[in-house]
Amino acid sequence: RLHLVTWNVGTASPPPDVTSLLQLNSLGPTMDMYVIGLQEVNSKITNFLSDLAFDDPWSIFFMTVLSPLGYIKLSSIRMQGLLLLTFVKHIHLPFIRDIHTQFTRTGLYGYWGNKGGVSIRMSLYGHTICFMNCHLPAHMENTEQRLDDFEKILEMQFEGENIPSTLEHDVLFWFGDLNFRIADYGIHFVRESINNKRYSLLWEKDQLNMAKKTEAFLKEFIEGPLQFKPTYKFDLYSDVYDTSEKKRKPAWTDRILWRVKHLCQNASKEGEFSEEEQTIFVTLNNYVSHMSYGISDHKPVTGTFGLELKPLVSVPLVVLNPEGEWSAEHDVIIRYSAVPELPSSAWDWIGLFKVTFRHMNDYVTYAWVEDDEISSNKDSKQVYMSASEIPTMGGEFLLCYYSNNLQTIVGISEPFQILPSKTSIEKDLTQEENSWMQKPDDLESRDE
Repeated sequence: RLHLVTWNVGTASPPPDVTSLLQLNSLGPTMDMYVIGLQEVNSKITNFLSDLAFDDPWSIFFMTVLSPLGYIKLSSIRMQGLLLLTFVKHIHLPFIRDIHTQFTRTGLYGYWGNKGGVSIRMSLYGHTICFMNCHLPAHMENTEQRLDDFEKILEMQFEGENIPSTLEHDVLFWFGDLNFRIADYGIHFVRESINNKRYSLLWEKDQLNMAKKTEAFLKEFIEGPLQFKPTYKFDLYSDVYDTSEKKRKPAWTDRILWRVKHLCQNASKEGEFSEEEQTIFVTLNNYVSHMSYGISDHKPVTGTFGLELKPLVSVPLVVLNPEGEWSAEHDVIIRYSAVPELPSSAWDWIGLFKVTFRHMNDYVTYAWVEDDEISSNKDSKQVYMSASEIPTMGGEFLLCYYSNNLQTIVGISEPFQILPSKTSIEKDLTQEENSWMQKPDDLESRDE
């Protein structure tokens, strides 16, 4: 289950709550993956330079929301105002490989990144998936420029790298502030049609819908029905369309489309292709806008998808677990076994993570798999971690094996408990006694 978000945030800070945006109160099964594409993230030079050194406020915000629920930030990419984030449940980590990111500038003839596209691609259970977040040129008259820029982004992403081009991926998701407008009709007719929920009258004049009928490279992209109000342009903190002097005509600028490679390859085979041969199915379960968010002049749009995969990869490259009882009282042991095809390196490491860790570098401590090895046989190896590095307060933790050659986590343990050390328990008891002893004084001072 994949939940995809596109939102032009208009340089605003994150809102206080995104529960409905991420469907966190949904009664159905939880999401396996979140993909969040933002446009117009604040990219003033001071913000941008600090964000290069540290995570930007939006990334920190979504990590803070999702990490307690068991999601980690798998990957991200930023190009000025464009930001793309992917979060995934722990359980899927060993089956996601070959993660690459890419950006393409199209502003100022390719020299400026205020417009363009950013992508994250990966192999998910052996299937190639690509997510592409775009911000295309604005204004009614720039349809051709939008189409030219998108075609350029498609051609340039991952060009020259030893991985498939965007259109060669099994599934490609294309989304963002695509800036297509509603042509021909005047503003009063458009607003009247919206007020009466007669959206179908506007679909045929939507520039993207019209382009899909004539442009060969767009015909293979699928989109759900636009059964929500156009998402641009609103007065801030309201659901009222633009009342400024410009009075922009409403438009579905914010869109989510997808393309399944095998459907394209076999569309011309006239029934020769049987469903048994299909290894991946994409189902759109929900395609909606979220009117309650008013921090920018765009409303966010989400698509909830089901990806049905026949796993081509079903065995993790590494299986690992803690040995014995863990606490900071003594050195501890990790046992792991790796499949022969793991491209191991002297720079591989095993990290100890809290179960609510945010991203791959959010470890408590780590051990080098070669330098800290204490035993080895044909079935498994043992690595030690120093007692001085183990958290004295204890708690629930995970072990993850990080492959330097693959630049990702390739094995993850079940959650396990680290016992609090005796010194930390004694310290807690002492603090408790002290606080209890001080209570009368506190009460007296409060009375005074």
